[in-house]
Amino acid sequence: MAECLADAVARIAAEAGALAMTRWSTGFDRWEKAPGDPVSEVDLAVDALLRERLCALLPDAGWLSEERADDGARLSARRVWVVDPIDGTRDYLRERPGWAVSIALVEDGQPVVAVLDAPARSEVWRAEAGHGATCNGRAIRASHRTRLAGARVPVDSLPAVDRDMVAVPKPNSIALRIAMVASGQADLVATTRWGKEWDIAAATLLAREAGAIVTDALGQPLAFNTLAARAFGVLAAAPGVHDAAAKRFAERAGAAL
Repeated sequence: MAECLADAVARIAAEAGALAMTRWSTGFDRWEKAPGDPVSEVDLAVDALLRERLCALLPDAGWLSEERADDGARLSARRVWVVDPIDGTRDYLRERPGWAVSIALVEDGQPVVAVLDAPARSEVWRAEAGHGATCNGRAIRASHRTRLAGARVPVDSLPAVDRDMVAVPKPNSIALRIAMVASGQADLVATTRWGKEWDIAAATLLAREAGAIVTDALGQPLAFNTLAARAFGVLAAAPGVHDAAAKRFAERAGAAL
């Protein structure tokens, strides 16, 4: 039987994850693209592998990646690969496990196939539009929490205004934090700053397929393969708390714009 597209993407993600693992905890060049924005030669090597493999898989698809200059050609493509070769580079550089290879196939502005390969955590997250989401082959679902008080949030610490919620350990990868919401390990992830599509495209599909609600920080729908390739924050939450979270963060999000 021919390999299905999602299986092929997972196989490529596994190859990329294995490459990153072979270089992890070894000496390699690293630098900052901008202050506070680290990158390494491993990010670039993984990006090159993904581009070669994924573009061979779907030659008609456009390309959007954190580690490659965007020439805008993707905007004329119906299907686009949206990739972060190592999401959570800070954890990768610090030899912490909170990083993952993130791959999404976006079609007509929305992710339809997603894989997060997190080899340091022995996790493979997958989703296909309309077919659910899994972690290591097991179906995942968002939590049934209906009250914002007590909601689990993967953060280093909570501001005083949010102390009615519960901080849980946070991987550096925003995609993995959203995956925690998808799997019921957390109830809420919220950011109120501009971010790039490659940070959230794959995880957005994972969360949606697991029953979570994912919007921008203002509670508005997300779109991908946009001209600027960015979104104003992300609010991923269990369905029972999303509206309450959107109301709580609305003033902060508005002030940040």
